[in-house]
Amino acid sequence: MKEDILHNLEIINERIKKACEKAGRSPDEVRLLLATKTVSAEHIKTALERGQTLIAENKVQELKEKYEDLKSTPHENHFIGHLQTNKIKDILKYEVACVQSLDRLDLAEKLHQRLLSEGKTIDVLIQVNTSAEESKFGVHPDEALELTRKVSELHTLKIKGLMTIGLFSAETEQVRPCFKILKNLQQEIIGQNIPNVEMKELSMGMSGDLETAIEEGSTIVRVGTAVFGARVYPDSFYWNEGV
Repeated sequence: MKEDILHNLEIINERIKKACEKAGRSPDEVRLLLATKTVSAEHIKTALERGQTLIAENKVQELKEKYEDLKSTPHENHFIGHLQTNKIKDILKYEVACVQSLDRLDLAEKLHQRLLSEGKTIDVLIQVNTSAEESKFGVHPDEALELTRKVSELHTLKIKGLMTIGLFSAETEQVRPCFKILKNLQQEIIGQNIPNVEMKELSMGMSGDLETAIEEGSTIVRVGTAVFGARVYPDSFYWNEGV
């Protein structure tokens, strides 16, 4: 299994490099985020020890379970699942560096209040539903600018960019419009010069469409099964914190 993970990492990193070259971008502009849902701490360590530094969980419970085993290995942990407000304290306790899935004002306000009480700040990405699928979380593209404005007033939340899941499709050209929507939103928000808002990160693209995402400006691609192997359960089992 260890050899498989290392081999898969080489393949994915080479794909990112080639996609950047084709798009006329530096590979340094794109980070690989390892989506580690259902992946054991041992297997995550294999990737971290090979030089990967960015991982992310979808469920708070898994974040808890792996924390002790991983805390001594240098890495940055993001959260990419649907976050319930009653789990905010755990996000902070287990040292999440960035919540990529901020998609509603009430979550932002409660996160802000908790951060205030602990004297902390946290990076966030605004999650946008670019595929118009009811099964997906994320703010509607038409409401993303307004949400960004409101969140920007909460000084403990450092807005670093946008995130989207995109359409689940084997046809990458069907996914491209989702990425274009996110890129256009980024440019629109940059043009507003909103205080406390950076728009340097676009978290979009996964193993099946990372080349397309990089062409459209992605700075973070999220890859799980292509590195660690297939999971026992489908994505839908893990995506919603309420399941």
